[in-house]
Amino acid sequence: MNNLKNLRGTVDLLPDQLIKWQNVEKIVLEQLARASINEIRTPILEMTELFIRGIGEGTDVVSKEMYTFIDRGERSCTLRPEGTASVARALIQNGMLSNHPLQKLWYMGPMFRYERPQAGRQRQFHQLGVEFIGYDSVRSDVEIIALAWDILGKLGIKELNLEINTLGDLDDRSNFQKSFLKWLDINKDSLDLDSQNRINKNPLRILDSKNIQTKKVLENAPRLFNFLSEKSHKRYSALKRQLEVLKIPYIENFNLVRGLDYYTHTAFEITSGALGSQATVCGGGRYDDLIKQMGGPNTPAIGFAIGLERLILLAGKDFEIPRNTDIYIINQGLIAESLAMDLSRKLRNYDLLVELDLSGASFSKQFKKANKLKSRSIIVIGDDEAVKGEFFIRLFDQSSNGNEEELISFENDIKLENWINNNLLVR
Repeated sequence: MNNLKNLRGTVDLLPDQLIKWQNVEKIVLEQLARASINEIRTPILEMTELFIRGIGEGTDVVSKEMYTFIDRGERSCTLRPEGTASVARALIQNGMLSNHPLQKLWYMGPMFRYERPQAGRQRQFHQLGVEFIGYDSVRSDVEIIALAWDILGKLGIKELNLEINTLGDLDDRSNFQKSFLKWLDINKDSLDLDSQNRINKNPLRILDSKNIQTKKVLENAPRLFNFLSEKSHKRYSALKRQLEVLKIPYIENFNLVRGLDYYTHTAFEITSGALGSQATVCGGGRYDDLIKQMGGPNTPAIGFAIGLERLILLAGKDFEIPRNTDIYIINQGLIAESLAMDLSRKLRNYDLLVELDLSGASFSKQFKKANKLKSRSIIVIGDDEAVKGEFFIRLFDQSSNGNEEELISFENDIKLENWINNNLLVR
């Protein structure tokens, strides 16, 4: 008996499930192409140091959730838990910023975090990320939020809410943190254990606590918003104003800090009421200091990430419908099978979905298979057709009642192309 199973927190995506994935990804990639954003692909495996420096040693991701191991060269390696640090490393290492200081990039692929599996969240999960590199204008914040909002809207995701906050710059954060740490020292015993442990590691993350008692205590804590410089205030006001112009509704959430150390100024999340308690679909923010911190030039940047598993949960059933076969080639006999193989290759050049029956079954069984697949048309090639060098092609869907049949020579490409143009390419 075979007891081999996939690891907990990983799933097999089977062909029937992947129809929805592929349909969703197609819409997403079309939106990214229309916005003139270029793809970048980075390794799944990176040096552990990249994430310690990039994400922050005190974050939950680095301290609790990374898949890290020592390889044969005694190097500490980590399966990437997120994509931004890898993109920043690739930009610096490949000298991309010296020739093109402004970059709009997207990536998509598997990420890995050791956490409790739940609906829409696995230990191996898939993420779409978009990064605007070198842009410091508040307009870039607005554009990237609008891009995320429009992608989700294009997929028909319902009950969307945009939450925004500003984290200020490093000076604002430093001034706030001094006051916040004093307050934490006084109120430490009223916080949950996780929040107490964060005081010396990553105190800002306490603001994002989901513990009900801690959230109540935090209502009386100092607010980062009150420590913002005039410049940071103006930037945040401009962000809100431009979102209103675009008619993108937002909610201000002054406890929204995101989970990573590198964020500055704008932080945002898009949630969906259709997901229940784990409602976040998209999260992002500005990280003006990350690339310099990692050894690159001083480069402002902003980005977001969308978890694809949650996106798939939210996308409607329309995305589960596969594209029907355009032509099903029914064939039987040695010469017929050879001709059918050659014809199938020719037909696929028309961007048609062509199914070549390889079963060798009877004509009646092949007709049943074509009907089951709801093929729009069929081609029939038997011994008689093979000897004469011709084949029948006809519409096969229910609405056509078997009409529009044509006898075409294997050599007559023009006649074949005309039939395809008149019957299949007009959708």
